Amino acid sequence: MQSRRLNLALAVACAFSLNAFAGEVEVLHWWTSGGEAKSVAELKTMMSAKGHTWKDFAVAGGAGDNAMTVLKTRVVSGNPPTAAQVKGPSIQEWASEGVLANLDAVSSAEKWDSLLPPVVANGMKYKGHYVAVPVNVHRVNWMWVNPEVFKKAGAKVPTTWAEFDEAAKKIEKAGLIAVAHGGQPWQDATVFESVALGVGGADYYKKAFIQLDPKAIDSLTTLKAFDTLRMVRSHIDKNAAGRDWNLATAMVIKGEAGMQFMGDWAKGEFTAAGKKPGTDYLCVAAPGTEKAYTFNIDSFIVFAQKNKDQKATNDFASTVLSPAFQEVFNLNKGSIPVRLGADMSKFDDCAKKSTADFVATNKAGSLVPSFAHQMAMPSAVQGATQDVISSFMNSNMTSKEAVAKLLAASKKK
Repeated sequence: MQSRRLNLALAVACAFSLNAFAGEVEVLHWWTSGGEAKSVAELKTMMSAKGHTWKDFAVAGGAGDNAMTVLKTRVVSGNPPTAAQVKGPSIQEWASEGVLANLDAVSSAEKWDSLLPPVVANGMKYKGHYVAVPVNVHRVNWMWVNPEVFKKAGAKVPTTWAEFDEAAKKIEKAGLIAVAHGGQPWQDATVFESVALGVGGADYYKKAFIQLDPKAIDSLTTLKAFDTLRMVRSHIDKNAAGRDWNLATAMVIKGEAGMQFMGDWAKGEFTAAGKKPGTDYLCVAAPGTEKAYTFNIDSFIVFAQKNKDQKATNDFASTVLSPAFQEVFNLNKGSIPVRLGADMSKFDDCAKKSTADFVATNKAGSLVPSFAHQMAMPSAVQGATQDVISSFMNSNMTSKEAVAKLLAASKKK
């Protein structure tokens, strides 16, 4: 009898202990398909192993636009989720509303400042305190190449914009499309971003597109960037308008086109088609950008929770940045771990090159956020800038007119 009572007491104590440390984690995200959904399921499993209950809050569509609408409603009503997928300057915008939790306890214990490049860490902070945790790194300034197309055309893979023009003309002379592109505003901005970086370099890019320095924007360098974009546009086929990015990637995969400018999510299309990097396709930095790196990072902000367990919030942040989750998530998504010094043995050659360049550009000061992917500018400025670029790509606007419009866009509030 005494033994039974002891066992019962131990069972009650264990149950109480588990409940005392367990909590519910509700996470808003828009990862609803393919490898992303697999990664979310893995995160759920890892949190369950720590005794926490996962409550999925997935909102599909709109590249997060729908999710942000739902999130604002929840926050205004005083019932925010534990965490939400948000990126770029939006992190600071949410923090300024006073609704985010402070993650300094977990970030200090796990030395996040030494795990993350300064430019990444600073983006996760508000007034010096961590309020968000990064998930991954996408390199944006990639150029995807079909080597067979280049071989047929007798062209060499370009490293400068002059070489690009020459190679594109040879590909077209061979009866093929030089540049596969989707004529959508965000894709236009993605191309211009790499062009501007290649023409002006990282220091110019920082001044013009991060600091929004009027002198850098209204300059001969920006004029040259638009002139170069006009040249690139001349090598895009006439059916590009409205084409989705993955359909443009398919043109490169099938050998219909020689090149595409797109972030490393394009790699998933090559992988799904059974293609191997280095053999069936090449991942090279856009002309002139070999020593620079534009990044797009997914991250989670965490909300201050009234009458809820802070340990669950801290465990969530810790798990997201853990080596185990960083590996499985990024293997599924095609991106690379945001942690410096990550084990890359299971990753492909493109991911290994991306990581090596991520580390090198961090040291050189040429690791910069992508303005085309909402990482660098306030939302109003980013939208206006994208509109200028897209208008330029779809009209006879002169480069001089584009520079003036870009300067006006930089002053949007």
